[in-house]
Amino acid sequence: MRIGSTGHTVIQETPPALPTQHTMGAFALEIFGLSICIIGWVGVILACALPMWQVSAFIEQNIVVAQFTWEGLWMSCVVQSTGQMQCKVYDSILALEPELQAGRALTVLAAIVGLVALLVTVVGAQCTTCFQGSGVKSRIVFAGGALYIVTGLLVLIPLCWTANIVIKDFFNPHVPASKKRGDGGPRSFAGKKE
Repeated sequence: MRIGSTGHTVIQETPPALPTQHTMGAFALEIFGLSICIIGWVGVILACALPMWQVSAFIEQNIVVAQFTWEGLWMSCVVQSTGQMQCKVYDSILALEPELQAGRALTVLAAIVGLVALLVTVVGAQCTTCFQGSGVKSRIVFAGGALYIVTGLLVLIPLCWTANIVIKDFFNPHVPASKKRGDGGPRSFAGKKE
């Protein structure tokens, strides 16, 4: 505000500040973080839906592997060496083993909590206009990050439980060789090479 030559008060608006390198870098980092969160959330949904939690095949030395059995949270599939695949959805929830029931509940809950975390994080992002000009944005983003940690723990519990069962059954001498699972499947060991 300044006083003009005629004695009247002239209000002069200042132009908006151009974004600095610091805010542009923070914006890029925020967008990168949000994209990683979306990829992780989609990964949780895929891990929940795909039937590759436990993979079993004949392990004995004198039998040629002609088929693999994939067991997931929602169905089991038999894959022939010719590439044919037949899947069957589990008939009853009550007939399932406890780890499958818990795995279903925890991964579905993880997908829901992950979606809530994504929405909370987007609301708290600097590039959105929600809660603009208040100190609440940083707390909202912090809450979204805490929800992502909870999502990760909800996914890790059934994953570790399934891996533990596969390893215990593999080394248990009382489990017949045809029932032993060769590995935990791609959901358990994503980086394992065949």
